[in-house]
Amino acid sequence: MKRFLNFVWKEFLHILRDYRTLLILFGMPVAQVLLFGFAITNEIKDAKIAILDFSKDNVTKEISDKILSSGYFMLYENLQSPKDIEPAFRKGIIKEVIVFEPDFGKNLERTGTANIQLVADASDPNFANMVIGYTTSIIADYQSELSKGKTLPAMINPEIKMLYNPNLKSVFMFVPGLMSVILLLVSALMTSISITKEKELSTMEVLLVSPLNPFQIIVGKVIPYLFLSLVNSAAVLILAKYVFEVPTVGSLPLLIAESTLFLITSLSLGILISTISNNQQTAMMISLGALMLPTIILSGYIFPIENMPVVLQILSNIIPAKWYIRIVKGIMLKGVSFDYIWKETIILLGMTLFFITLSIKKFKIRLE
Repeated sequence: MKRFLNFVWKEFLHILRDYRTLLILFGMPVAQVLLFGFAITNEIKDAKIAILDFSKDNVTKEISDKILSSGYFMLYENLQSPKDIEPAFRKGIIKEVIVFEPDFGKNLERTGTANIQLVADASDPNFANMVIGYTTSIIADYQSELSKGKTLPAMINPEIKMLYNPNLKSVFMFVPGLMSVILLLVSALMTSISITKEKELSTMEVLLVSPLNPFQIIVGKVIPYLFLSLVNSAAVLILAKYVFEVPTVGSLPLLIAESTLFLITSLSLGILISTISNNQQTAMMISLGALMLPTIILSGYIFPIENMPVVLQILSNIIPAKWYIRIVKGIMLKGVSFDYIWKETIILLGMTLFFITLSIKKFKIRLE
């Protein structure tokens, strides 16, 4: 019995001395609870909206103030013309435009009815439904207050318009997100085991004595996987269009170019993981464990980033998939040009250069 207890105690000491095991045992559950606890929410907070007020009277001002003071919405822009609605949505910032008809207050006073149009970005149908639902509830509450003590109740008729996805197909939201998750994880996983495989098979010495410098070795590792990933990307796009019927409203060459950039970013990230890992098992754990959860949670693929705490919103900026999802939705659903996605493109390009530079640096250290 004493030998058995000594054996158990030895195992405890072995686990406690291994910081990686402790990180998996205690760190990952805490991280998952925090991420899911803060990210999964059905509430709206500070969703950015725009207002187009043709009337500009006291009633429209009261309704606007009531909507903005609710804490659910934040005014991003006051529009001047219906022509401004489409460009405002294409920027990918605002989620709803509220349009008051001319003489809104006068119509409500004279006839007892007035019309208001609610235009939502339905590229994310779930969030669009929530935005419209919250807005109509606030308007209905104002209408109820206005009708108190009156014989005929005031009627404010909201007209709902869903842009980019009028039928509210959920596949329009999931397919762009799935594209980013699949391409990132598969590409990073493939390349993450490339250099570690050389180490385990004892073929790293061949690379060390070759005339190739670290940059050439890393690029040489990336290029074959890039071509394979492009085939994978093409298959995903074909399935999206012909199986799930997700339209490509914008430029197909631009979509292919941006997808290629995202693939290079993902492959570079995989190479970085490969250079800092000692074996294939560690590389696969980092690729799947450390990338999958943040990519799904913090990319805006399922849960709106605007609803998350500020800390998670800041952390989401280092997730490559977040920027690619914006690009894909912009090109496929909104038909935007490069003028609307240049910022996201520069961010992905910067991430790629950072990953490659760090990979070369780490590779040099291992060569010494």
